[in-house]
Amino acid sequence: MDNSSIEKEKTHIIIEIIEYMPNAVLSKTIIKKITGNITASSFDAGEELAEKLSPFDTYIQIIDGVAELTINGTEFKLKQGDGIIIPAHSSHRFHAEQQFKMLSTVIKSGYED
Repeated sequence: MDNSSIEKEKTHIIIEIIEYMPNAVLSKTIIKKITGNITASSFDAGEELAEKLSPFDTYIQIIDGVAELTINGTEFKLKQGDGIIIPAHSSHRFHAEQQFKMLSTVIKSGYED
C-alpha cells in the first residue's frame, strides 16, 4: 500500500498495510485523533527502537513474525497473534532478531487510572 491514509469503510488486509524495507523500521498511521492513535510498524531483522517512556498505556499486537520487547527490564518474545499492554510511564524498547510487523494502539483518555 502507498503512504496515503487508510480509507474508511473499506476493508483491508492488515498485514499488507505496511511493507518491510531492508535495514529500516517503518511506521504508518492508521488513525490519529487527539484521544489516541493506531500505528502499523515493520522492523527489518537486526533493527530496534531505542528505550523510551510513554505517558499512556499502549497496546501492542504482533501481526507478522516474532518481536522482542523489553518492558521495565523484563523481556518478552511475542509471536504473530500475541498482544501485550505496555503500561503508562514504563520503560520499553523493541528489538527484531527477525522481521516483524505490529500494530500499536495508544489511548490518551482515561490514563488517570
